[in-house]
Amino acid sequence: MNNDTIKGNWLQYKGKVKEQWGKLTDDDLDVVAGKRDQLVGRIQERYGMARDEADKEIASWETDNRYTW
Repeated sequence: MNNDTIKGNWLQYKGKVKEQWGKLTDDDLDVVAGKRDQLVGRIQERYGMARDEADKEIASWETDNRYTW
């Protein structure tokens, strides 16, 4: 799946992201708008974790949900 497809389907994935990382606000998810690097940064910020740790969490979530950027 390419990046344009992900951005186009972001509304579908937004709810799943919010379920996984409940501290993210709707505004955070609007800024992310399907961009993985933005999601990493927002998770890092909201959960106070290192960037590589946030990246690993997203990678695990991607595998569990068969989601690719």
